[in-house]
Amino acid sequence: MTATPMVKAELVHKWFGRLEVLQGIDLEVAPKEVFVIVGPSGSGKSTFLRCINHLEKVDAGRLSVDGQLVGYHERGGKLHEMREKDVAEQRRSIGMVFQRFNLFPHMTVIENVMEAPITVRGEAKAVVRDRALKLLDRVGLSDKRENYPAQLSGGQQQRVAIARALAMQPKLMLFDEPTSALDPELVGEVLDVMRQLADEGMTMIVVTHEMGFAREVGDALVFMDGGVVVEAGDPRDVLTNPQHARTKAFLSKVL
Repeated sequence: MTATPMVKAELVHKWFGRLEVLQGIDLEVAPKEVFVIVGPSGSGKSTFLRCINHLEKVDAGRLSVDGQLVGYHERGGKLHEMREKDVAEQRRSIGMVFQRFNLFPHMTVIENVMEAPITVRGEAKAVVRDRALKLLDRVGLSDKRENYPAQLSGGQQQRVAIARALAMQPKLMLFDEPTSALDPELVGEVLDVMRQLADEGMTMIVVTHEMGFAREVGDALVFMDGGVVVEAGDPRDVLTNPQHARTKAFLSKVL
């Protein structure tokens, strides 16, 4: 028996007014897979990622995580939107790391990591603190736990953001260009943490311009443009020998 896909998109469409940003996205992400999405700005990559945890609503098609429809219940063959409370419940099992770190500036590093499990899940403070300390150790920042975000470099802030997402013990991690706001010399420290997560078997969907990471760590890659998947396959095959003219043109600029 094959495993349930961690993410399954079936003919997913999304409009912003008259602009169709996603034009029928069809893809599957297997458990423990590192799934990389590349493409030019405005191709729909970030919008698709935001649909996975229902930060954006899908206008047509179906999107499911671990066998459950995202944001909708199906009754009598029709989809009905879930209550916000139920959507929030679903979202708890999906970690998301954005381009901008979005840390709470008035909280220390460890308070940032502890906040969601305590306030959202009502977990015991001692249990959460123990987990937070382990996570900060994992991302190499246990010595910064009492610092405030403003006292950290961009790379350190992004590593805290990853620890914060992991504190909710998600089954899926979404990364939306996690290194694009960083100075070039800080990119490596964030990618190292992501490599470690991949080695530990975390299912990850990564929107990125870091082709070295895609080639080295990715299990599958899609190239998106104009709201469609233009090409998909093994990252090494697609990056070394793209089949579509549009993919070739894009890669010639970024590789």
